[in-house]
Amino acid sequence: MKRFARILGCVALIGFGGACATAGTGAGAGDPTTNTGGAGSTGGSAADQNVSADGAVWPIKTREHVDLWLHGFAMLQEDTTFVPFFKRGYTTSMIVLKNRANVVSQLDANRDRLRARLTANPQLINAQFIPLSFSSWDEIVQGVNYFVRAEGDPRAARSQLEASMIAFLAAYFPSSADREWVRLFVTSLADERTRFYQSYWAQQQREKRNVLDEVDALWQGTYRPKMQRFLNNTQQAAGDVLLSLPLDGEGRSQSSGKQSNVLTVTFPERPADAMEAIYVIAHEAVGSLANTTVVDNITPEQRRTGVGDRYTSSAAVRAGALLLQRTAPEAFDGYMRYYLRSVNRPAGANVATSFTAAFTLPATILDAINRQLDVVLGGI
Repeated sequence: MKRFARILGCVALIGFGGACATAGTGAGAGDPTTNTGGAGSTGGSAADQNVSADGAVWPIKTREHVDLWLHGFAMLQEDTTFVPFFKRGYTTSMIVLKNRANVVSQLDANRDRLRARLTANPQLINAQFIPLSFSSWDEIVQGVNYFVRAEGDPRAARSQLEASMIAFLAAYFPSSADREWVRLFVTSLADERTRFYQSYWAQQQREKRNVLDEVDALWQGTYRPKMQRFLNNTQQAAGDVLLSLPLDGEGRSQSSGKQSNVLTVTFPERPADAMEAIYVIAHEAVGSLANTTVVDNITPEQRRTGVGDRYTSSAAVRAGALLLQRTAPEAFDGYMRYYLRSVNRPAGANVATSFTAAFTLPATILDAINRQLDVVLGGI
């Protein structure tokens, strides 16, 4: 079945062993292990948008199921990362909108239970990447159905397809407590989708169509061609760019081969802010290069104590800036200002100095990033 090809490819990459790339239920709550109708049983959103021209390389798109999944995490987790996953004030703004509409969903009712498990097992945050391997909300629910029914054991599957999906999800949810968490999370999201998010998301797509068009024009007309050499030479020749309503400067991306990549980036508020999506595309495109460079230039002790994680975050931001400085220097200053805002730091009198101070790196790592970019870009 073609619709699960991305999942099967990802399972092959991780060898069934790791992630691709980091109150009660209340009356009437649905269970994703049984098809009860409602949000979980519907197909993909009719409001999903493919913005770029047919046949475009790295087309701009939006996908409701991706935003719904990330919205769920944004409403549950404490976003303490240096570069935020989610837009500042996102959770508060969603609560205000739901209160105005007098909406209370199972995501609200089960918030404490879901948050407690996130705290107990911080690795569940890596499950943010899951929707990038599915083409619709229906597929996510079906996959979780298989997974929960089989108690996370691929050997209990009724087909090779089911076994692959179960193994894929088991990499993120290895314990029985984790399986219960994802069951409750999907049940809660289904209700959130029905009561609030599906209509909210569709409205945002209509109201922000001019933003999508502006991002597409900038990306396809100017910045993708400028970055294409880097993309080609880093096994990222083609893929999809998804604009996501909840995301901020730390995108969510997945690579499954030269032609099957997904970069999920911030959805700017206004056409005038469209370059923000380009900045995060650059940041995401260099993510693998930055991560590899950090791993190669830190000690085992730094890795154990978490110093490497902070370096990885700063390295991705600095590498994105260096990529634009080489390929699109007119975007360099704006990129630095955007990421300073993202981490709530002032630009000051000298933007470059403020940027370097905010995203500090050892010289060995910064020099290694520069060398790698020189190699990839062929010295340009």
